[in-house]
Amino acid sequence: MSSTKYLKPEVIAGIKRLDLRAKFIVKGFLQGLHSSPFQGFSVEFSEHRRYAHGDDPRDIDWLLYARTDKYYVRKFQAETNLTGYLVVDQSASMDYTYRQEVTKFDYAICLAAALAYLMIHQRDPVGLLTFDEKICRSIRPASRPSQLAAILSTLSRLTPNGKTNIAKALNQTAAMLRHQSLVMVLSDLLTDEEAVLEGLRKLKFAGHDILLIHILDEAEVSFPFDGALELEDPESREMLRVDAQGFQADYVKQIREFRERYAEECAKIGIDYLPLDTSMPFDKALAEYLSKRRGA
Repeated sequence: MSSTKYLKPEVIAGIKRLDLRAKFIVKGFLQGLHSSPFQGFSVEFSEHRRYAHGDDPRDIDWLLYARTDKYYVRKFQAETNLTGYLVVDQSASMDYTYRQEVTKFDYAICLAAALAYLMIHQRDPVGLLTFDEKICRSIRPASRPSQLAAILSTLSRLTPNGKTNIAKALNQTAAMLRHQSLVMVLSDLLTDEEAVLEGLRKLKFAGHDILLIHILDEAEVSFPFDGALELEDPESREMLRVDAQGFQADYVKQIREFRERYAEECAKIGIDYLPLDTSMPFDKALAEYLSKRRGA
């Protein structure tokens, strides 16, 4: 099997270990590129600083040690240019799929793992926040190799449940951040739009870069149903009976307008908005991510 086939969600679903999922997604993606994916991600040498516990020994400048008898590490531009936070929705509404092999939550976890792998590979510090009605788990940003293991271990143990309050989680995130950062939010955004947008505005006005990754199930975008249906809200458990044929056109229109509203409002305030669905190969998602970052 070629490495590019590992980019398909249905193949990724069959790989049990999250570290292997992340590796296959990123390595397969990088092999598919015709030019360096790191344009706009500087990892060139900048200066030296004293070695500190947790630094990668491979970054020690041994020539400088020979002259000074002190340990210094080579400091890279990426250490100061980009600190990332993955902010992952773990609420119950993410635990849905109709006919794909992965749920929205599975897709978000795989993509978050790949982004963490990619940032660590670039020597960019990255941290993790997960939320439902509030921030549930947090890992401070770091760029050492052990950071990836910590993030993947946390992601692999997550279970989607509970209601969601994205606006509250965004406000908590804003209160936690002390330095300008890249905040990558992965969610289905199935809650009050204006409250979410207000939370995003606060983060943006505080000086943070934001990449809003909007993940819906393929069926939530196209509504491929027939006949009489009973739809259940995964968080409130409320039921709605509809006739699929009569409901489809209005539903698809509302979903299109839902995404367009986010695209328009995010564009107004300089937030990168990335709409995805669970049938989309991971290479397309990562290509969009890199495109957004290069244009930042």
